[in-house]
Amino acid sequence: MPRPKKRRRVCSLPENKRFGPMGIGRIVKEVIIMSVDEYETIRLIDLNNFTQKECSEQMDIARTTVQGIYDKARKKLADSLINGKVIVIEGGNYNLCINSNKPCGKGCRKRELINKKEGDV
Repeated sequence: MPRPKKRRRVCSLPENKRFGPMGIGRIVKEVIIMSVDEYETIRLIDLNNFTQKECSEQMDIARTTVQGIYDKARKKLADSLINGKVIVIEGGNYNLCINSNKPCGKGCRKRELINKKEGDV
């Protein structure tokens, strides 16, 4: 019996879940489904400059798992950019960080929101 997949910790869901080429009357032939955990690795590594090790700690999974997820996500991004396909972010095997009072780590979006609110006051 295979070992059950460990759920990845994700800080928050993306605000925009659909991305793709712009154009009037453009017919979408293919849609790429990117999972929420793939999106999270792109956010943490490419946007927040995490190492794969830091990303693995944030998501509570092995570094080798992060590497595999990240590779799949980058291929999907490249396919979308080069071939003009739409990306839809949905699904995946994850647990959403629901503790809004305490951020889950240095890349936590809730930490960014808390800091913004404190800075605005």
